[in-house]
Amino acid sequence: MPFTHPFFVLAAGIDLEVILLVVGLLVVFFLLVIFLKFFKLWIQAYFSGAEISLFELIGMWLRRVSGAVIVQAKIAMVQAGLPIETKDLEAHYLAGGNVTTVVRSLIAADRARIDLDFPTAAAIDLAGRDVLEAIQTSVNPKVIDCPDPTKDKHSIAAVAKDGIQVLARARVTVRTNLQQLVGGATEETIIARVGEGIVSTIGSSQSHKDVLENPDNISRTVLAKSLDSGTAFSILSIDIADVDIGENIGARLQADQAEADKRVAQAKAEERRALAVAREQEMQAGVVENRAKVVLAEAEIPKAFADALRSGNFGVMDYMNLRNIEADTDMRKSLGGLEEGGTESGEDR
Repeated sequence: MPFTHPFFVLAAGIDLEVILLVVGLLVVFFLLVIFLKFFKLWIQAYFSGAEISLFELIGMWLRRVSGAVIVQAKIAMVQAGLPIETKDLEAHYLAGGNVTTVVRSLIAADRARIDLDFPTAAAIDLAGRDVLEAIQTSVNPKVIDCPDPTKDKHSIAAVAKDGIQVLARARVTVRTNLQQLVGGATEETIIARVGEGIVSTIGSSQSHKDVLENPDNISRTVLAKSLDSGTAFSILSIDIADVDIGENIGARLQADQAEADKRVAQAKAEERRALAVAREQEMQAGVVENRAKVVLAEAEIPKAFADALRSGNFGVMDYMNLRNIEADTDMRKSLGGLEEGGTESGEDR
């Protein structure tokens, strides 16, 4: 067979050796690249006592974890004397957390003698809270203005029992409660609760003078209500920074009520007037109706005379005597009217 010739056997042997040599060189080159890529981090971790092997760095690279971040974080923890596992740092990084911030917060908490472990700090960071700021607030309490001046509201308005409006402004000193930071209410809840307590305290005061004389009563009453329950803060103190007098709400309400009563009375008076006018019109109509009946009755008198004359029940002389009596009556009425007019004229003179 032609492939059994010694020449072909030698050529095949040479090709195999070349292939093996090329593969070997590639493997060595690949290992050299990896070694050079992670050698600096490994040396840094080794001499810092971080105990991160080269294979762990390669595994981080395969898992798309930043080896530089993990190495720097663990070196910081080791130098601070805090125990930490590399896998915990990797897990927090893969979960989307900020490893550097968590490590800095743990170191700050240890220096400030604050009890904080890595799971709690990681949970706070993954919850979207700034754990380092929370540690700083635990060490240095911060002051919250109530109401929030950034919302264009500079005082809380409340009305005492005497109707006078009182304007108050408070400053609340709080410290972060790390145990309730995850799931705890924010600063807005503190501001709302303190504002509610101020309004309630002023509203229960008998007079605005009591509030002006003892503004610390507001602080004591508000603090007694445990307004920081369920929040991410612990209230240390509530200071009434400013108290001022507003409007006389009671007088204004009384004036508004009086104006409303006046309108109601005017409406009722107008209703009674309309009823009176309607009644007057009805009476006038009744008078006209009665006059018409009188005219109809008077129209029947001549007919009655005529019937009486025809039937013989009433004579001519009787009729003439009746007319004389009527004429005499009319004359007496006219004379009586003249005498009354003369007397009145005399009185006028």
